[in-house]
Amino acid sequence: MLPEGYAIRELALTDAAALAEAYRRNRTHLAPWEPARRESFFTDQGQTAAIVGQLAAVRSGILRAWLLFHDDTVVGRVNLNNIVLGVLRSGSLGYWVDAEHLGRGLARGAVEHVCQWALARGLHRVDAGTMPHNTASQRVLAACGFEPYGLAPGFLFIDGAWQDHRLYQRLLHDRPLDTAG
Repeated sequence: MLPEGYAIRELALTDAAALAEAYRRNRTHLAPWEPARRESFFTDQGQTAAIVGQLAAVRSGILRAWLLFHDDTVVGRVNLNNIVLGVLRSGSLGYWVDAEHLGRGLARGAVEHVCQWALARGLHRVDAGTMPHNTASQRVLAACGFEPYGLAPGFLFIDGAWQDHRLYQRLLHDRPLDTAG
């Protein structure tokens, strides 16, 4: 699913330094799409602390997190957040790609990877939100079979303000939920 020379693998504590470097390298590129960050976020120690918390969420089943690599360099990230089982069986997608690696199919490959992972674990739906002016992300989602279903005013606190988001979803299957037992 990813272009040749790229790989995706689950987030690990040993990724802290490489992820901190990726965030420093992409600080300006990601700023319009992410929450305001403290200086400590961009340090190895800050990423170590963040990853410890994220891995705890992975262990609890509410998060899955992967990194995109080119050689040993982190060039992107994709998460499935807020995983809910039960009758909803859903998760929320988030991703970014390094400014120097845009336009190579990495976002699409990462989104497809997450959707295949979700389907294999019986999730029914993956959702995502983009700010209305983030047309590049909207094109990725459309290419991956996501459909728009609404607008959420003041949805997330991004770049110092509450930002509206267009909401998208991809239904992964229509099998009935096994309620026996």
